[in-house]
Amino acid sequence: MALGSAIGTGLFYGSASAIQSAGPAVLLAYMIGGAAVFLVMRALGEMAVRHPVSGSFGDYASRYLGPFAGFITGWTFAFEMAVVAIADVTAFGIYMGFWFPDVPRWIWILAVVLLIAALNLMRVKVFGETEFWLSILKVSAIIAMIVGGIAIIVFGFGLDDGANPGMDTLLGSGGFFANGVWGLLASFSIVMFAFGGIETIGITAGEAENPKKAIPAAVNTVPFRILLFYVCTLAVLMMIFPWQDIDGSTSPFVQIFDSLGITAAAHILNAVVITAALSAINADIFGAGRMMYGLARQGQAPASFAKVSRNGVPWMTVATMAGVLLAGVVLNALLPESLFTIIASIATFATVWVWLMILLSHIAMKREIARNNLPASEFGVPFWPAASYAALAFMGFIVVLLGVMPGTRVALIVGAVWIGLLFVAYRLWVRGDGRVRADLADETLDPRADSAADTRAATSAAAGEPGR
Repeated sequence: MALGSAIGTGLFYGSASAIQSAGPAVLLAYMIGGAAVFLVMRALGEMAVRHPVSGSFGDYASRYLGPFAGFITGWTFAFEMAVVAIADVTAFGIYMGFWFPDVPRWIWILAVVLLIAALNLMRVKVFGETEFWLSILKVSAIIAMIVGGIAIIVFGFGLDDGANPGMDTLLGSGGFFANGVWGLLASFSIVMFAFGGIETIGITAGEAENPKKAIPAAVNTVPFRILLFYVCTLAVLMMIFPWQDIDGSTSPFVQIFDSLGITAAAHILNAVVITAALSAINADIFGAGRMMYGLARQGQAPASFAKVSRNGVPWMTVATMAGVLLAGVVLNALLPESLFTIIASIATFATVWVWLMILLSHIAMKREIARNNLPASEFGVPFWPAASYAALAFMGFIVVLLGVMPGTRVALIVGAVWIGLLFVAYRLWVRGDGRVRADLADETLDPRADSAADTRAATSAAAGEPGR
């Protein structure tokens, strides 16, 4: 899950919009955003090692910020996964358009919704095995693309005689900040969208065999994954193909190799990005389903979300996500051109909100540790407290950017309405105590003391990896 979360629609398709906005400076945006996300993950990792429970950051928010904070965090994460699923099925339809340009996009999206829903209603073993191979495929494809891109830069395969791959191509149209600082800022909505879902690592903490070893190992690989799968990959692409010619009509990976005349590579990569989209949709359903399952156990969601089928699948959460994806079919029929950017910006708001709650929960935990003279954490955040407050400020800055940029302003409006609806729902339907889990109520309790039945049921929510 940690590895797969670095690769998905945000890289395979969303990077085109980010490149259009910032030019070569998009590499800096990914490094800045990646550094902030790393600090979020370290904060989550510290809490997960201290309290390795299923439900993770939703429970931490309840424990350290109050029941309403846990409610709003859990449901906003589920909302994030649902919105991202729409973005992923939209990308799937765009990818299929490379092979079948005359077929309306919504037809492909309807087909994939039915396919994914059927897959998720099968036994968890089938789902987990499928995710494993899809992840291996897309990771291998990215590494092969980087190696192939470097070979093109060095030997000029497929390039015109007058081409000059390398830094000249990368910086040849206006330099590094080709679209200025404003272009760099505009790219952050897509950049942060690409990293969204990586927090799902924390949800698995309660079921990791050795969370004190597994969680730090996963979190500490975040900088390497960012450099390899985002910065290195996009740098190679922009060194072999003029960045200003990336138009977003399909995946930039496919467009570049197709434009270079390497037709076989373009078709192979299109097949890869299609499988990556399928993997991402699977992971979206896993993330939303696991969180809704946990909310139901806490009394913060309908009890039906906690029920599982004979195959061990939480069928109600699958049905709910399928309904959301069917709404995506309608949206793609109505807004085929602008939907992805709108959906991605809304997902960015939800993602950043969850990260804000993680950081606030972590800060509250550190204050409690200091106030009660509790033992220090085994996996602390580096440069505490400056790093945590810097990450908090950066996330707030991203929310402001969403409202400032005309193309993403709708995300702030939708986000405000969503938070308002959650406030009303909490007041109407949730008990005053918020049903906070007992295993987080006291520092001395064993955070992994769930019953075997609960663990089996939780595991049935499926195994996958979030991939944007």
